[in-house]
Amino acid sequence: MPLVTITVCKPKSLLFKETVLNAVHAALIEAGVPEKDKFQRILELDTENFRFDTRYPDLHKDRNQDFVLIEILWSVGRSVQIKKKLLDTLMKRLCDKSMNPENIMVCFRETAWENWSFAGGRLLHT
Repeated sequence: MPLVTITVCKPKSLLFKETVLNAVHAALIEAGVPEKDKFQRILELDTENFRFDTRYPDLHKDRNQDFVLIEILWSVGRSVQIKKKLLDTLMKRLCDKSMNPENIMVCFRETAWENWSFAGGRLLHT
C-alpha cells in the first residue's frame, strides 16, 4: 500500500494536480501496485514554506515554481529495478504532458509490512 504525498507551491490548478496524481498512480500500477490501492495527498504550500535549490545537484534545466516533490511510502522489498521502472514510467507520462522532468523529485521511503493498519486498528501482516 503506497502512501503518496505530493508537495507543490501554491497556487496549482486542478489540472496540474490531477496530471501529477494520475501519472504517479499509473506508474505505481505498472510497478505492480493494485489499481484500487490508491492513497494520495497533495500539500500545496506558500513559497515561503517550501524551499528548494533550483540547480542541485547538477540539473540540465533550472527548477521553477512548478517543482514537484513526490514522496512514496511503501513496504520494503521492492528492487532497484522496480523503482527504476516506476521512475521511467512516471517521467514519460509527465513529459507527455509537457512537464519539465528536472522539476520532479521522487523520494522512496520504505517501512516494514507490520507497520500498516489499513482500518480498524487491524495489523494484517503480522
